[in-house]
Amino acid sequence: MVANALWGWLNRWKKANWQRRGKPIWAAEIWQDIAARVEKLTVKVRHVDAHVSKSQANKEHHNNEQVDKAAKVKVSQVDLDWQHKGEVFLARWAHDASGHQRRDATYRWARDRGVDLTMDNISQVIHNCETCAAIKQAKRVKPLWYGGRWLKYRYGEAWQIDYITLPQTRQGKRYVLTMVEATTRWLKTYPVPHATARNTILSLEKQVLWRHGTPERIESDNGTHFKNGLINTWAREHSIEWIYHIPYHAPAAEKVERCNGLLKTTLKALGGGTFKNWELNLAKATWMVNTRGSINQAGPAQSEPLHTVDGDKVPVVHMKGILRKTV
Repeated sequence: MVANALWGWLNRWKKANWQRRGKPIWAAEIWQDIAARVEKLTVKVRHVDAHVSKSQANKEHHNNEQVDKAAKVKVSQVDLDWQHKGEVFLARWAHDASGHQRRDATYRWARDRGVDLTMDNISQVIHNCETCAAIKQAKRVKPLWYGGRWLKYRYGEAWQIDYITLPQTRQGKRYVLTMVEATTRWLKTYPVPHATARNTILSLEKQVLWRHGTPERIESDNGTHFKNGLINTWAREHSIEWIYHIPYHAPAAEKVERCNGLLKTTLKALGGGTFKNWELNLAKATWMVNTRGSINQAGPAQSEPLHTVDGDKVPVVHMKGILRKTV
């Protein structure tokens, strides 16, 4: 990309005021800096007689001889395909940065940012993409939850978690860890100032472990606040199986994502169309999500009987009339 830019793109970008198709090019400030530096480079060319005897050779001739030796490299050592590899690298970057979209969408995403890619290179990248392969496999195979993914778990043993971002409060809190009990879709929430591994552990201990016991399984995305050494150590010490969802595959996190949307909508409604006083309204909004219901589908509180533990209403799961677990 740098070679292509230095050779031809810089002049076109500069004439177009560092825009392409009416949109600013990607990293425009960096390219402007490069253009300014290139203009100041001085290249000197001077003739040197190459074929002279060693007795007549001066310092310049010796330097020229060293350059000749350095240039005589075996063809096998020269990467003649450097331009193609650079284009493939750019295509891989665009495909990943655009969210693993399909060929045409990746092409448009890169074009809007001033990067010219070929359809062939994009197709090659998508064909070799491990993430896209995992997503295709997940779509091809009938999802486990359709056949009772959670049936082997009792209440409180499996959770999906995620962070949502909200306007910062005066107390500095900006994130809410949402925790959804997998068998009943029961939502728990905990506000924190930062989405970190320590706050994740603190929230889980206060809202899940200390209230409902240690879970067997926790599912999350691949964010750094979930996927790190501290979380891995904590989960291992508590014998918790921590599962990371396939990136860009929404059905894997369906339960928690649905609750996230409902929670945000409820908080906005309680704030009169904004997220004003969302921290004060969080408990009520969480309760409203859990007690929601419609003609077609009941909410968690309607679908299961409730049992009160330390003032907190939680569902009790029954199977064939036999109480499986009381919390």
